[in-house]
Amino acid sequence: MSIIIKSPQEIESMRIAGRLASEVLLMIGEHVTAGVTTNELDNICHDYIINTQKAIPAPLNYRGFPKSICTSTNHQVCHGIPGHRRLKNGDILNIDITVIKDGFHGDSSMMFCVGKPSVKAKRLIDTTYQAMKIGIDMVQPGVRLGDLGHAIQRFSERHHYTVVREYCGHGIGRIFHEDPQVLHYGTPGMGMALVPGMTFTIEPMVNAGKRHVKLLPDQWTVVTKDHSLSAQWEHTVLVTEHGHEVLTRRPDEEF
Repeated sequence: MSIIIKSPQEIESMRIAGRLASEVLLMIGEHVTAGVTTNELDNICHDYIINTQKAIPAPLNYRGFPKSICTSTNHQVCHGIPGHRRLKNGDILNIDITVIKDGFHGDSSMMFCVGKPSVKAKRLIDTTYQAMKIGIDMVQPGVRLGDLGHAIQRFSERHHYTVVREYCGHGIGRIFHEDPQVLHYGTPGMGMALVPGMTFTIEPMVNAGKRHVKLLPDQWTVVTKDHSLSAQWEHTVLVTEHGHEVLTRRPDEEF
């Protein structure tokens, strides 16, 4: 496994890309309303990234992905392709944003509720956010990736949810997906030890039902096999000398 340790100059570029990704998510929130299509949300984000941020939407044409953002609703786990389906009250939606600025990637996703969510959906969303935060809070030099994964898994399962195992966090920098893989389950004391200068995403996918998923014929959209609700949150994290920095942190978040 080849880990790319970022220089101070590269870290500063990562901060800029991360801030831009967070700004897209802040911008799009007011547009997530009943009646809008995910394709319309994609168009708004694309225009904002290209024309306002003067950046590049990383997903567009990445390995053939046809859109600028990922939109995953209800039982869709990840990598949903924006389309003509109109959102309705009660839907939950993950929007996944990755921007490229001056050659560096910033990657973040968050959950949105259309109207008032069900109690079940809100509890899943909140628990998944806390699971991500638990993983992020552990990041510091010397901690092993298995420690992070185990903590996320234990917290999620304690709340009677399951963690998706087929998809995981990843190193990020000049390359969209680089080493290491960051699993959201695992065994304490196992895996690579974190060192300063590493940058990677933590992005647990948590299901209300069983953990099993399947890939739809579009070869991108992942859904729960039992059609149970799924939620995901994602941040890009830097390992610092004494802890961590959340590069995609939004102003309303405490890290």
